[in-house]
Amino acid sequence: MEQRTAGIRLEVNGEEREFRGPADTPLLWVLRDAFGLKGTKYGCGTGACGSCVVLMQGEPRHACTLPVADAAGKRVVTIEGLALGRTLHPLQEAFNTFGASQCGYCTPGMIMTSYHLLEQNPNPSEEEIRHGLEGNYCRCTGYQNIVAAVQTAAEKMRA
Repeated sequence: MEQRTAGIRLEVNGEEREFRGPADTPLLWVLRDAFGLKGTKYGCGTGACGSCVVLMQGEPRHACTLPVADAAGKRVVTIEGLALGRTLHPLQEAFNTFGASQCGYCTPGMIMTSYHLLEQNPNPSEEEIRHGLEGNYCRCTGYQNIVAAVQTAAEKMRA
């Protein structure tokens, strides 16, 4: 049986894009394979680890479990979309400065979740940051550098 294909239009990092393929293709694979945006990572495939988090309409979503059809007509922002040209976003810069990404695999999801957190709460406490990142797992760090990076980025973003 042949899978149905659709021309699905969505906005990715401010650019109108179209995907032609099965409507149930996970957004993660559309971003990585069809659009060449390799920053969003595949971790668990079940939405449990947070490596694949992107923002859709400003809300964090697990791209590994989100059918591309659900993103039709919506605004999606990936880790590549946070930087302004060659200038890193304060979160990206802080993660780099604090060594908050050892292997770097979880980092895009951590940053996208942190971005959403700071949009909701520009001055979070350490506890609020840790709570906000509960759905993002890292096997390399003790999270302290991640928390410090988010705190520093929050300060810079408020300035």
